Amino acid sequence: MSHFTSQSILTINNGVARLSLNRPAVHNAFDDHLIAELTEHLRGLIEPIERQEVRVLVFASEGKSFSAGADLNWMKRMVDYGHEENLADSRKLSDLMHRLDTLPCPTLCRVQGAAFGGAVGLAACCDVVVASSSAKFCLSEVRIGLSPAVISPYVQRAIGTRQMRRYALSAEVIDADTAQALGLVHQVVESDALDEAIKAMTQTLLKGSPQAQRATKELLAEVGQSPDSDATRERTCQTIATLRASDEGQEGLASFFDKRLPVWAVQDDTDHAGERS
Repeated sequence: MSHFTSQSILTINNGVARLSLNRPAVHNAFDDHLIAELTEHLRGLIEPIERQEVRVLVFASEGKSFSAGADLNWMKRMVDYGHEENLADSRKLSDLMHRLDTLPCPTLCRVQGAAFGGAVGLAACCDVVVASSSAKFCLSEVRIGLSPAVISPYVQRAIGTRQMRRYALSAEVIDADTAQALGLVHQVVESDALDEAIKAMTQTLLKGSPQAQRATKELLAEVGQSPDSDATRERTCQTIATLRASDEGQEGLASFFDKRLPVWAVQDDTDHAGERS
């Protein structure tokens, strides 16, 4: 299934949704129209995810750049906005980030070229980020008198408070290796190996139980807010007890002891029947 709009592309094939920014002529800069499109795409994926028709989302973009951040024409229009108009715009971007961050399936971000401004937030909202060695990241907002405010919860969670202070205030360009060292990126590969790395990670994610992955994402969000409280400890116990007694949990244990793949796992060339690591 494919859904093409003016600025983005959504395709769904074999359980994998691919949502791509499609403004290569302006380095995939985003404006209010693109934000609305992406938000609508994410909203529309909830039911397919619940039906397990979508198991993984790959967030990507067309062209040489992942995204240059805010579109210049959009920024020019903002000059005439009052506080309430700016607040409404910011809330729409916040809604997009929240939806991507909490999407109830694994999300994988493919970053090539520049990822500036809000694009860093998009990457930070994804569960796994794979970048080409040529990728560059920058929290550039303070250079034009603004702040990475809306994306700050997600980027700071990824790289930590101390590093966030430096890069949000300095607006330094961060190369791919540094981004990996900071925790923003999980894997860096050469540009010509990027698609193969995305494919390999997608196949890895497809081997997990959809129910367990969803429960784990929800749990980790809560653990991140309050890592050592009575409520969190009880929540962890409730999660594992529920999963153990569930149909998928029973299938996962049975398949392990039977030395076979569970019914949800998508087999690839690296799988060998009867083997378990």
